[in-house]
Amino acid sequence: MKTLYFDTFSGISGDMIVAAFINAGMELDILKNELLKLPIKEFDIQASTVKRNSISATKFDVIIPHHEHVHRNLADVYEIIDSSSLNDKVKRDSKKIFYNIAVAEAKVHNVDVEKVRFHEVGAIDSIIDVIGAVICIDYFKIEKITSSPLRVGSNVLIKTQHGEIPVPAPATAEILKNYPVKIIDLPYELTTPTAAAIVTTLSKGTLFSNMVIEKIGYGTGSIEIPNLPNLLRIFTGETCDQQYQEEVLVIEANINDMDTQNYQNIIEKVLSLGATDAFITKVIMKKEKTGMLLTIITPNEKIYSIIEYLHINITTSELIIHSAQRKIIRR
Repeated sequence: MKTLYFDTFSGISGDMIVAAFINAGMELDILKNELLKLPIKEFDIQASTVKRNSISATKFDVIIPHHEHVHRNLADVYEIIDSSSLNDKVKRDSKKIFYNIAVAEAKVHNVDVEKVRFHEVGAIDSIIDVIGAVICIDYFKIEKITSSPLRVGSNVLIKTQHGEIPVPAPATAEILKNYPVKIIDLPYELTTPTAAAIVTTLSKGTLFSNMVIEKIGYGTGSIEIPNLPNLLRIFTGETCDQQYQEEVLVIEANINDMDTQNYQNIIEKVLSLGATDAFITKVIMKKEKTGMLLTIITPNEKIYSIIEYLHINITTSELIIHSAQRKIIRR
């Protein structure tokens, strides 16, 4: 299985992801030709070789001749993607990433997803970074993505179009819910919203599979951090496991006062909401009462919709939630 691993020892951003792929062998002309399939014409891209702490890396830049003042919403970004001639997989994954950014922004600003106005993320350079990263992943024929825990800085305010906000930015923090992170005592924005969304949307988690490494790429951003090389390293290659595992959440609820005919409806509904599995176990509860144990196994990103449904539709107010490793043996 062709696998990509993000080694985020110094942080990660959208342009660093594209730069690392170029460093690993993505041809700039091929990337540019793919990006020209977008209905955005006034931009150019370039790649340069730089050094960070004596390590050679690639820096990726999007050149925009005129500063734009357009604040796009999710529908605007979808229109850009859908009206392009990019392949369906690139379109689908790009839209998933922007949707997850919009959901995070909607939560932070307490508005509907459709009303979110992208500022920095909706700019042409950010759109190019996200879609460019997806194009590179597709070009390398990546089937599985994992990463190290994402590093975020702290103890600093950054300037945005909303004014000064803390690091990690509120939207970034929201996107990173349920994904392993390391908070580093450095006054820099080590992980950007676009990169957080790319990784959490497409990644299977933070487990490094046994891999025959084929390509290594180093990408860098604009900031130079004292005593730390501002680099993203990627590994691509073939995993040689006959099995893989991923992070999941397990939800459990003890129920003793619900009509048994409702259980099948509950199982069918949570599966439709994205749960991996769900089942009922007959148990003996306190005071020798007979009850049912509802168990649901779900990917991290589906937890909120499932919990919301359960709180309305089951007769207990207490849910037990814990993380687990789901190991899958390939047939």
